Amino acid sequence: MTSLDKPTEDTQADDARAVTEAALFEAFGGVRGMIETVLPGLLFVTIFTINKNLHWSAIAALVVSLALVVVRLAMRDTVKHAFSGVFGVAFGVVFAMMTGNAKDFYLPGMLYTLGLALAYIITTLCGVPLMGLVLGPVFKENLSWRTRNPGRKKAYAKASWAWGLILLAKCAILFPLYLWSDTAQLGWVLVALKIPPFLLAVWLTWVFLAKAPAPIDVFAEMEAEEKAEEERKAALAAERAENGDAAAGRHRREA
Repeated sequence: MTSLDKPTEDTQADDARAVTEAALFEAFGGVRGMIETVLPGLLFVTIFTINKNLHWSAIAALVVSLALVVVRLAMRDTVKHAFSGVFGVAFGVVFAMMTGNAKDFYLPGMLYTLGLALAYIITTLCGVPLMGLVLGPVFKENLSWRTRNPGRKKAYAKASWAWGLILLAKCAILFPLYLWSDTAQLGWVLVALKIPPFLLAVWLTWVFLAKAPAPIDVFAEMEAEEKAEEERKAALAAERAENGDAAAGRHRREA
């Protein structure tokens, strides 16, 4: 490696890291997405800790979730993270109201976390890691990593294992608390465990993907193929026109 090669490779590595960071930020919602995830649960446990009123706590959590969606819509921003928060809060509110147990507000989210952890692990064992399915379209590589980019498939598998094990560890803390602690204790622990495990999993995903080969842009490939096909058709049409002109010239000379 020459001294002239190294800056180029360093620049390419920096570009790859920047692309990875931007894709992860888009996929997981960034700081705003984290706030939208934490705020409804934080409001619920805060109000319940103060007045022990399930109805007011549930209504407040649902209202703030809807308000976050309205803000997104007003700003013409993507609403997928805010909508997921609304659905999660709505399920929790319905479940808690049906059972009359305030702790059940958290149960749908806990079951979702457990299911997601198992999905990460099972899909990885089946050779189709869930993180690749989630991030493939974001990186414009779709499923090309499965057969054409083994280095990225390995990175997606590592990231999926990280997410699965981190979420399982979170469940191992929350489910015993659901059985043994009161609503306020469970709620505060759950709020405290919202962001740190998430950030750890995102950071590990970034580490694995930053070291992986660059994604194959299948959309760019399709555009290049379409352009090549158009150029081939244009060349063929030009050739036919030229042959037609030559034939017409021969006919005129013979006449």
